[in-house]
Amino acid sequence: MNKETQTLGKLYLIPVPLAENALYTIPEAVKELSCRLKHYFAEQIRTTRRYLKSIDKSVVIDEILFSEINNQQPPDKALLRQWLKAGHDVGVMSEAGCPGMADPGSELAAVAHELGATVIPLTGPSSLLLALMASGFNGQGFRFAGYLPVKEPMRGKALKELEALSRERNETQIFIETPYRNNQMMQDIVRHCRHTTRVCVAADITGDTEMVRTLPVATWAQQMPDLHKRPTIFLVHAS
Repeated sequence: MNKETQTLGKLYLIPVPLAENALYTIPEAVKELSCRLKHYFAEQIRTTRRYLKSIDKSVVIDEILFSEINNQQPPDKALLRQWLKAGHDVGVMSEAGCPGMADPGSELAAVAHELGATVIPLTGPSSLLLALMASGFNGQGFRFAGYLPVKEPMRGKALKELEALSRERNETQIFIETPYRNNQMMQDIVRHCRHTTRVCVAADITGDTEMVRTLPVATWAQQMPDLHKRPTIFLVHAS
Protein backbone atom coordinates (compact mmCIF):
# COMPACT_ATOMS: atom_id res chain seq x y z
CA MET A 1 0.00 0.00 0.00
CA ASN A 2 1.50 3.35 -1.04
CA LYS A 3 1.59 6.49 1.07
CA GLU A 4 -1.26 8.15 -0.86
CA THR A 5 -3.57 5.18 -0.29
CA GLN A 6 -2.73 5.15 3.41
CA THR A 7 -3.77 8.79 3.83
CA LEU A 8 -6.99 8.65 1.82
CA GLY A 9 -10.19 9.39 3.69
CA LYS A 10 -12.98 6.81 3.91
CA LEU A 11 -16.42 7.00 2.31
CA TYR A 12 -19.28 6.10 4.65
CA LEU A 13 -22.71 5.18 3.27
CA ILE A 14 -25.00 6.24 6.10
CA PRO A 15 -28.60 5.01 6.48
CA VAL A 16 -31.26 7.31 7.91
CA PRO A 17 -34.77 6.49 9.20
CA LEU A 18 -37.45 5.53 6.69
CA ALA A 19 -40.21 7.17 8.72
CA GLU A 20 -40.26 10.39 10.67
CA ASN A 21 -39.56 9.94 14.39
CA ALA A 22 -38.11 6.45 13.80
CA LEU A 23 -34.65 7.19 15.20
CA TYR A 24 -34.82 3.87 17.05
CA THR A 25 -34.10 2.11 13.75
CA ILE A 26 -30.59 3.59 13.58
CA PRO A 27 -27.83 1.96 15.69
CA GLU A 28 -26.17 4.24 18.24
CA ALA A 29 -22.74 3.72 16.67
CA VAL A 30 -24.08 4.97 13.34
CA LYS A 31 -25.61 8.03 14.99
CA GLU A 32 -22.33 8.84 16.72
CA LEU A 33 -20.31 8.52 13.51
CA SER A 34 -22.84 10.63 11.62
CA CYS A 35 -22.31 13.49 14.03
CA ARG A 36 -18.49 13.28 13.88
CA LEU A 37 -18.14 13.64 10.11
CA LYS A 38 -17.43 17.10 8.73
CA HIS A 39 -17.88 16.39 5.01
CA TYR A 40 -21.15 15.23 3.47
CA PHE A 41 -22.87 14.48 0.20
CA ALA A 42 -26.62 14.66 0.80
CA GLU A 43 -29.77 14.29 -1.27
CA GLN A 44 -31.24 17.32 0.49
CA ILE A 45 -28.85 19.43 2.57
CA ARG A 46 -31.62 21.02 4.63
CA THR A 47 -33.00 17.61 5.63
CA THR A 48 -29.55 16.29 6.51
CA ARG A 49 -28.82 19.29 8.75
CA ARG A 50 -32.12 18.83 10.55
CA TYR A 51 -31.49 15.10 10.96
CA LEU A 52 -28.03 15.59 12.45
CA LYS A 53 -29.47 18.10 14.93
CA SER A 54 -32.19 15.62 15.89
CA ILE A 55 -29.49 13.09 16.81
CA ASP A 56 -27.34 15.51 18.79
CA LYS A 57 -28.34 19.11 19.46
CA SER A 58 -24.70 19.99 20.22
CA VAL A 59 -23.64 19.39 16.60
CA VAL A 60 -22.25 22.60 15.08
CA ILE A 61 -23.78 22.54 11.60
CA ASP A 62 -21.68 25.48 10.38
CA GLU A 63 -18.55 23.35 10.80
CA ILE A 64 -19.83 20.75 8.30
CA LEU A 65 -19.30 21.04 4.53
CA PHE A 66 -22.15 19.77 2.34
CA SER A 67 -22.55 18.99 -1.35
CA GLU A 68 -25.99 18.14 -2.73
CA ILE A 69 -26.74 15.15 -4.97
CA ASN A 70 -30.18 14.41 -6.44
CA ASN A 71 -32.01 14.14 -9.76
CA GLN A 72 -31.40 17.82 -10.47
CA GLN A 73 -27.87 18.00 -9.06
CA PRO A 74 -25.37 15.31 -10.19
CA PRO A 75 -22.60 14.39 -7.75
CA ASP A 76 -19.51 16.59 -7.72
CA LYS A 77 -16.99 13.81 -8.30
CA ALA A 78 -14.05 16.19 -8.39
CA LEU A 79 -14.99 17.46 -4.94
CA LEU A 80 -15.18 13.93 -3.56
CA ARG A 81 -11.72 13.17 -4.93
CA GLN A 82 -10.42 16.38 -3.36
CA TRP A 83 -11.89 15.56 0.05
CA LEU A 84 -10.71 11.94 0.06
CA LYS A 85 -7.19 12.80 -1.13
CA ALA A 86 -6.97 15.39 1.67
CA GLY A 87 -7.64 12.57 4.15
CA HIS A 88 -11.19 13.64 5.06
CA ASP A 89 -13.74 10.97 5.92
CA VAL A 90 -16.91 11.62 3.89
CA GLY A 91 -20.51 10.65 4.54
CA VAL A 92 -23.30 10.03 2.03
CA MET A 93 -26.95 10.36 3.08
CA SER A 94 -30.17 10.01 1.10
CA GLU A 95 -33.58 11.29 2.19
CA ALA A 96 -34.62 7.94 3.65
CA GLY A 97 -33.11 4.50 4.05
CA CYS A 98 -29.81 3.40 2.55
CA PRO A 99 -27.86 5.47 0.02
CA GLY A 100 -26.92 3.69 -3.18
CA MET A 101 -30.11 1.59 -3.30
CA ALA A 102 -32.64 3.39 -5.50
CA ASP A 103 -31.06 6.58 -4.15
CA PRO A 104 -27.98 8.67 -4.94
CA GLY A 105 -24.65 7.30 -3.76
CA SER A 106 -23.51 4.56 -6.12
CA GLU A 107 -21.55 6.96 -8.36
CA LEU A 108 -19.69 8.33 -5.36
CA ALA A 109 -18.86 4.82 -4.18
CA ALA A 110 -17.51 4.05 -7.66
CA VAL A 111 -15.24 7.11 -7.53
CA ALA A 112 -13.92 6.10 -4.11
CA HIS A 113 -13.13 2.61 -5.38
CA GLU A 114 -11.27 4.08 -8.37
CA LEU A 115 -9.10 6.06 -5.95
CA GLY A 116 -8.49 3.04 -3.77
CA ALA A 117 -10.33 4.57 -0.83
CA THR A 118 -12.21 2.41 1.65
CA VAL A 119 -16.00 2.35 1.18
CA ILE A 120 -17.95 1.44 4.32
CA PRO A 121 -21.70 0.62 4.26
CA LEU A 122 -23.30 1.12 7.65
CA THR A 123 -26.16 -0.79 9.21
CA GLY A 124 -29.65 0.68 9.00
CA PRO A 125 -33.15 0.25 7.58
CA SER A 126 -33.62 -0.68 3.93
CA SER A 127 -37.25 -0.51 2.78
CA LEU A 128 -36.52 -3.02 0.00
CA LEU A 129 -35.14 -5.70 2.31
CA LEU A 130 -37.71 -5.10 5.05
CA ALA A 131 -40.53 -5.43 2.51
CA LEU A 132 -39.04 -8.63 1.11
CA MET A 133 -38.63 -10.09 4.60
CA ALA A 134 -42.30 -9.50 5.40
CA SER A 135 -43.80 -10.41 2.02
CA GLY A 136 -43.78 -14.18 2.34
CA PHE A 137 -42.15 -14.38 -1.10
CA ASN A 138 -38.92 -16.03 -2.26
CA GLY A 139 -36.03 -14.31 -0.45
CA GLN A 140 -33.30 -16.28 -2.24
CA GLY A 141 -34.25 -15.33 -5.77
CA PHE A 142 -35.39 -11.76 -6.26
CA ARG A 143 -34.91 -8.80 -8.59
CA PHE A 144 -35.22 -5.09 -7.94
CA ALA A 145 -36.54 -3.36 -11.06
CA GLY A 146 -36.54 0.19 -9.67
CA TYR A 147 -39.03 2.57 -11.26
CA LEU A 148 -41.24 1.19 -14.04
CA PRO A 149 -42.25 3.26 -17.09
CA VAL A 150 -44.92 5.82 -16.25
CA LYS A 151 -46.92 5.76 -19.48
CA GLU A 152 -48.82 3.06 -21.33
CA PRO A 153 -48.28 0.81 -23.17
CA MET A 154 -44.76 0.55 -21.74
CA ARG A 155 -45.94 0.24 -18.14
CA GLY A 156 -48.32 -2.61 -18.89
CA LYS A 157 -45.61 -4.38 -20.89
CA ALA A 158 -43.14 -4.01 -18.01
CA LEU A 159 -45.60 -5.41 -15.46
CA LYS A 160 -46.36 -8.42 -17.65
CA GLU A 161 -42.66 -9.04 -18.22
CA LEU A 162 -41.93 -8.97 -14.49
CA GLU A 163 -44.86 -11.31 -13.83
CA ALA A 164 -43.57 -13.72 -16.48
CA LEU A 165 -40.04 -13.64 -15.05
CA SER A 166 -41.40 -14.37 -11.59
CA ARG A 167 -43.37 -17.35 -12.85
CA GLU A 168 -40.53 -18.77 -14.97
CA ARG A 169 -37.73 -18.33 -12.41
CA ASN A 170 -39.63 -18.43 -9.11
CA GLU A 171 -38.30 -14.90 -8.53
CA THR A 172 -39.75 -12.16 -6.39
CA GLN A 173 -40.04 -8.98 -8.45
CA ILE A 174 -39.64 -5.72 -6.51
CA PHE A 175 -40.33 -2.21 -7.79
CA ILE A 176 -41.25 1.28 -6.62
CA GLU A 177 -43.14 4.34 -7.76
CA THR A 178 -43.15 8.04 -6.96
CA PRO A 179 -45.52 8.25 -3.93
CA TYR A 180 -48.09 10.52 -5.59
CA ARG A 181 -48.51 7.92 -8.39
CA ASN A 182 -48.92 4.89 -6.11
CA ASN A 183 -52.69 4.61 -6.53
CA GLN A 184 -52.32 4.56 -10.31
CA MET A 185 -49.68 1.85 -9.96
CA MET A 186 -52.09 -0.32 -7.97
CA GLN A 187 -54.75 0.15 -10.63
CA ASP A 188 -52.28 -0.83 -13.33
CA ILE A 189 -51.17 -3.93 -11.42
CA VAL A 190 -54.79 -5.07 -11.08
CA ARG A 191 -55.46 -4.33 -14.75
CA HIS A 192 -52.40 -6.06 -16.22
CA CYS A 193 -51.51 -8.95 -13.89
CA ARG A 194 -53.25 -12.31 -13.58
CA HIS A 195 -55.88 -12.65 -10.88
CA THR A 196 -53.91 -15.43 -9.17
CA THR A 197 -50.63 -13.51 -8.99
CA ARG A 198 -49.76 -12.51 -5.44
CA VAL A 199 -48.84 -8.90 -4.75
CA CYS A 200 -47.33 -7.54 -1.57
CA VAL A 201 -47.85 -3.85 -0.77
CA ALA A 202 -45.48 -2.50 1.89
CA ALA A 203 -46.30 1.11 2.82
CA ASP A 204 -44.90 3.44 5.49
CA ILE A 205 -42.42 0.84 6.70
CA THR A 206 -41.33 1.43 10.33
CA GLY A 207 -43.88 4.28 10.59
CA ASP A 208 -46.99 4.60 12.72
CA THR A 209 -49.21 3.79 9.72
CA GLU A 210 -47.11 0.86 8.47
CA MET A 211 -48.97 -1.64 6.30
CA VAL A 212 -47.50 -4.82 4.83
CA ARG A 213 -50.09 -7.02 3.14
CA THR A 214 -49.86 -9.86 0.61
CA LEU A 215 -52.96 -10.80 -1.41
CA PRO A 216 -53.85 -12.18 -4.85
CA VAL A 217 -54.58 -9.58 -7.52
CA ALA A 218 -58.23 -10.63 -7.53
CA THR A 219 -58.54 -9.73 -3.84
CA TRP A 220 -56.71 -6.43 -4.24
CA ALA A 221 -59.20 -5.52 -6.96
CA GLN A 222 -61.97 -5.69 -4.34
CA GLN A 223 -60.16 -3.71 -1.63
CA MET A 224 -57.83 -1.15 -3.18
CA PRO A 225 -55.74 0.68 -0.54
CA ASP A 226 -55.19 4.42 -0.56
CA LEU A 227 -51.43 4.77 -1.06
CA HIS A 228 -51.36 8.39 -2.16
CA LYS A 229 -48.10 10.03 -1.01
CA ARG A 230 -47.22 7.03 1.17
CA PRO A 231 -43.71 5.58 0.55
CA THR A 232 -44.48 2.13 -0.82
CA ILE A 233 -42.66 -0.95 -2.05
CA PHE A 234 -44.48 -3.26 -4.52
CA LEU A 235 -43.57 -6.95 -4.74
CA VAL A 236 -44.94 -9.50 -7.18
CA HIS A 237 -44.73 -13.29 -7.13
CA ALA A 238 -46.47 -15.38 -9.78
CA SER A 239 -46.81 -19.16 -9.71
